[in-house]
Parts: sequence; C-alpha cells; structure tokens
Amino acid sequence: MIMTKTAPVRLGIAFALAVCGATLNAGETYVPAPENVAARAWFQQARFGLFIHWGVYAVRGDGEWVMQQKRITAEEYARDLPPFFNPVKYDPAAWVAMAKAAGMKYITITSKHHDGFAMFDSKLTDWDIVDRTPYGKDVLAPLAEECRRQGLRLFFYYSQLDWHHPDYFPRGATGLFAGRPEEGDWNHYLDYMDGQLTELLTNYGDIAGIWFDGWWDKPDADWRLDRTYGLIHKLQPRALVGSNHHRKPNPGEDFQMFERDLPGHNTAGWNDKAEVGDLPLEMCDTINGSWGYNKNDHSYKSKKQIVQLVVKAAGYDSNLLNVGPRPDGTIQPEFVQRLAEVGTWLGEHGEAIYGTRGGPITPRPWGVTTHKGNRIYVHLLDWKDPLLPLPSPPGKIAGIHTFKGDATVPFRRDKDGLILRWDPSRADPIDTILVIELAAR
Repeated sequence: MIMTKTAPVRLGIAFALAVCGATLNAGETYVPAPENVAARAWFQQARFGLFIHWGVYAVRGDGEWVMQQKRITAEEYARDLPPFFNPVKYDPAAWVAMAKAAGMKYITITSKHHDGFAMFDSKLTDWDIVDRTPYGKDVLAPLAEECRRQGLRLFFYYSQLDWHHPDYFPRGATGLFAGRPEEGDWNHYLDYMDGQLTELLTNYGDIAGIWFDGWWDKPDADWRLDRTYGLIHKLQPRALVGSNHHRKPNPGEDFQMFERDLPGHNTAGWNDKAEVGDLPLEMCDTINGSWGYNKNDHSYKSKKQIVQLVVKAAGYDSNLLNVGPRPDGTIQPEFVQRLAEVGTWLGEHGEAIYGTRGGPITPRPWGVTTHKGNRIYVHLLDWKDPLLPLPSPPGKIAGIHTFKGDATVPFRRDKDGLILRWDPSRADPIDTILVIELAAR
C-alpha cells in the first residue's frame, strides 16, 4: 500500500491548507482573475493541443485501465509494473517539437492517473516515478522546461480517483479489486490530493491549468471542490481548471471538456448530463481506440478523419488529440506520422482554424463554419450537390471565394437566406473551405 514520506507530507498538506484559507466561503461566487480571463481567451483561440496518457501501466501495453480491468491488486501492481518502467529513450524536446510541428499550442500530460502513481517527484509519497522505478527521475520537470523553451503551454491531468491510496474511502464505482482495507479517512485523502496539487503548481513554473478526471467515480461525495479550486486559483491565478465529470461546469471551473464527443453530443454515452455551459470548450479523442499505450490496438484514424475532427471541433469552439507513449519513452511511429500529416494540413489551412470562433452558422450535417474578423469560413466536409443553402450571415456580403482565392463562388441572397453555387467535382477530399467576406462596418 501507499508509503508516505512523513515530514514532507505534514509540511506539504499544511501549506496547502494554509493557502486554502483564502478560498471561497459558503455563498460566495467565483470571479476569475483578469489573468484567468485572458487565459480563457487564449484557450479559445489555441484550437489544438496534445493529450499524453503515460504511466507505469504502459509496461503492460494494455491501456491505462489495466489495473481495474484485469482485477490486479495494489500489491501486485506495485510489484509487477513500476520496477520495469524505465523510459531511457524519453526525449521531452522531441515530444514538444513533434507537437509544435503538428500545429499544437499546448500539451496536457497525466501527472497522476487512476492508479494513483505520480509521474513526478512527490514529497508526499514514495508511490512515484522517482522512488519506485529504475528510471528514478521526474519526467514532468524537463517537459515543463521544454514547453517554455519552445513556446507551448502545459496542463497537468490529475485523477481525483485513486485505486491505490488507502484513504480513498468509501470506495466508488471502480477500484473494488485493489485489495485495500475497508476503512480510510476521506478528508485525509483530499488533503493529500491538495498537497500534490500544491507541488504541481509550485515546482514546475507557470502551468496552463489542471485537467481533472475521476469525480464521476463518487458523484455524491463531498469533494471539497471550492477548497481545491480555490487553492489552484490562489497559487496560479492564470491556471485554468476543468473537470471531466460529464456534467454542466461547477463553480470555480474555467473550461468544459467532452470526452470522445463534440460539445452537446452524446455518441460515447457519457455526456447525457453534460449540458453545454458558457465556458471555453474542449473535446478530446484518440488517434487509435486507446488513451494509454495499447500494443494490440491498431485501429488508427486516417489523416482525413483526424483533420475533419479538428475542423469540426473548431466549429464547435474546441479540441485536443491524444497519444499514449510506450514504456521506453518513445511515441508510436503511426502517431508521429498522423501528427505530421495534420501539421502539414494546418500549415496550409490554419488561417481558418487558429484564432477563430465557431459559427456564426451552427454545425450542420455537411460541416461547420468558423469566423474571424470579417471572414466566415465555410468548411464543407460532406457535400455533393451544386447548391448549398445557408442561413443568411450578419452584415453585407462583399464577396465569396475559395480558400486559396483562385475562384469566386456565385451566390444569391434573399429573404429566405443565402444560396451558394459550387461544383462538387472541385471538392477537396478532406475539407473544401469557402470564404464569405463581409463588408467592413
């Protein structure tokens, strides 16, 4: 079970609790700091980020849920996985350069997943990469440094759910096979979590935000969210807080994410209660079918599928794409290839994605629209007819042309809307982008 480094635990939790003293009181309303508001605006325009699921579970090559799905006890997990995790080929500079070349603006990496294992040098426990693996080094610190050096922002994923910590009790819907004692101190676990968050927000420089997951394991528990969110905003006012709880955002959250779904959709079956709020949006999805490294998953999405996912996400005001590195620290060549292909496409068409907002025409079966300044970008992802009827956009239309500007697009506008005439034989196989130029006001 978990072993603590007792003195640092007391100091770390004491510091976290002291900071929490300045958090919200009952009845207060969260008002984001000016730095946070600016960070939200940046996030809405960044459009594309890299999600990295990496942990000792990569040793099994069977995804990040292997402890739960294979009913591995905490004792067996500690014996069989960390001693064989030795990512000697880990190259954070190459990782960040790959993300940057793909056109990504930020990275989100798992600092602690549901197995409770910290991928950083936590002073609150020895259940971490420094103390339990032959690698013996913090992998987050050099990644944070490379992100700063190469101009990308860094988010830390942190699992509120913990299959290893004895004080994560009463148990939730998962982690029932870990073999832990049927007792524990829930508030002590929350203190531990706040202590680790304090480490992440004080030891790694400027952090873009915290990406929470696992609340759904115990939705009726008292998670002390005001206290935890207040801690984060106190330590780093610019840091954005989001939670993958599949519901409308809670007070203190700064962005809303949708797992394997576009905002407002529920194809994955998890977002039936995820009412779209007023915060910046993000959707996350995988290149194959797995988050963590899965050596048997070869169901890779094509370049077309990924680019269209990025485009649709922009039309809905969101996006994030995942890779799961191998236990030696390398990223599968299929992932590298797909990201390079997407980067090439964004290098040519990024004007219609970066810095845009979704709309003004709501998403349709044929595609989406994005807009920036006096331009509306119409992304035709699935259209085979010569006429395209659209709702009439706001303002006077100065003209409509192809994205490259090599042809004008005939159109008719009347009281019923706007109709574009486009030869479907000229359609781009991935995304036909038509540009509506609005007259300056």
